[in-house]
Amino acid sequence: MTTATTTADDRNRYRPDPSVLTALKTPRILTREVLAGLVVALALIPEAISFSIIAGVDPKVGLFSSFVMAVTIAFVGGRPAMITAATGAIALVIAPVAREYGMDYFIATVLLAGVLQIVLAVRGVAKLMRFIPRSVMVGFVNALAILIFMAQVPELIGVPWMVYPLVAAGLAIMVFMPKITKVIPAPLVSIALVTVAVVVFAINVPAVGDKGELPRSLPELFIPNVPLTWETLTIIAPYALAMALVGLMESLMTAKLVDDVTDTHSNKTRESWGQGVANLLSGLFGGMGGCAMIGQTMINVKVSGARTRISTFLAGMFLLILIVVLGDIVAIIPMAALVAVMIMVSVGTFDWHSIKPSTLKRMPKSETIVMVITVAVVVATHNLAVGVVVGVFVASVMLVRRVAHLIDVRREVTEHFGEARAYYTVEGQLLFASSNDLTTMFDYADDPERVVIDLTKSHIWDASTVAALDAIETKYEQHGKTVEFIGMNDYTTAFHARLTGGLGNGH
Repeated sequence: MTTATTTADDRNRYRPDPSVLTALKTPRILTREVLAGLVVALALIPEAISFSIIAGVDPKVGLFSSFVMAVTIAFVGGRPAMITAATGAIALVIAPVAREYGMDYFIATVLLAGVLQIVLAVRGVAKLMRFIPRSVMVGFVNALAILIFMAQVPELIGVPWMVYPLVAAGLAIMVFMPKITKVIPAPLVSIALVTVAVVVFAINVPAVGDKGELPRSLPELFIPNVPLTWETLTIIAPYALAMALVGLMESLMTAKLVDDVTDTHSNKTRESWGQGVANLLSGLFGGMGGCAMIGQTMINVKVSGARTRISTFLAGMFLLILIVVLGDIVAIIPMAALVAVMIMVSVGTFDWHSIKPSTLKRMPKSETIVMVITVAVVVATHNLAVGVVVGVFVASVMLVRRVAHLIDVRREVTEHFGEARAYYTVEGQLLFASSNDLTTMFDYADDPERVVIDLTKSHIWDASTVAALDAIETKYEQHGKTVEFIGMNDYTTAFHARLTGGLGNGH
């Protein structure tokens, strides 16, 4: 009965609003989803080509990967409206495989990463999201905004001067267009008008076609020709595991970000194995794999207002149509138009509230430090996963330091049936950080023969604390005194009983 109720609650919790069926029946919502998908597809093209170059593979590998993953995740993913495609983080992780071992080993790595993501999803990796503090999440978002902006800087250096007024015009359109109408996404209008201006006035500026040649055919099935041996596994496994972990972390963090933006919930476990399935299919069609794309997701959700899987599916389909059928037209789109869109995304993504003087004044210094460290590590490494791991570690250390100072021991000597008794009250959370000093807080030599330690207001969390309590008892015995522990809750009693006397402290 309980299981059925929980399942029903989960279905309600993760039910998308609006649903795909509702969107298909509502012209206004459907139009928004279609146009959002088109904007994302246009923004995906130069990025996918750039990431292919980073990975050391042909541009079509990144483009086909983005198409396959976007379409696949639209059906199997847990977060509606999120965009999954080829990404820079994944390209950086697996680039050495293509460079040192060739394309077959490269694709084998992508396939193994997909399998590992499915296994990790089944093992409940998504539950680890609860251990990511808010300060790390804010740092993640701010670092992401900075990285998106930094990625546009090369497009603004050493280029014809006309690029700058075109970017400015694109930004102006996106700022003022929503004040006139929100029916058509402002980025789409900006891209169209800037492109028309470049064509009509024959302005010579870098275009999408300069990034690399667009493919002319559909993706084909690709089975990697690698020996099924232990040696092959030892070559690809480390890269595949790194790709799986980086991809899942970036995807789950993005899903959490979209949850916050849309004020909805999403199924992180489904998203985890969905990413694995998408990578598997990407590899089978010769793609480089990937994960959630935060910049494109923000274009889809925050800028264009998309909310359903329709926009994700159409982003993939439009991408295929644009590169295979309309490649010649897409090639003339000026990079200035797409740079303007991504700059707008970076500005909209950054959590400006987090750096306001009033916020910084109210926020505990430790929270601000964690946020700044997360941003610094991400920007320095260009790896969101590394930044998040470091941020969580620093937050954990700071939490432990705070907890270490939250323990209080009070001593009182009383008469009990004519017998002197030392009564200690221990208050606080007892774990390795706080219990290491616990043994120094008792007056072993001067206490009377009977000692009572009250743990009613404390909780034992680890073996270090049990060892500390054993050490306290041993020291009192060495002084010929008896000690009694009272007030343990059920968990503490069971935990203490299981470990006491067996931790090698001489007791």
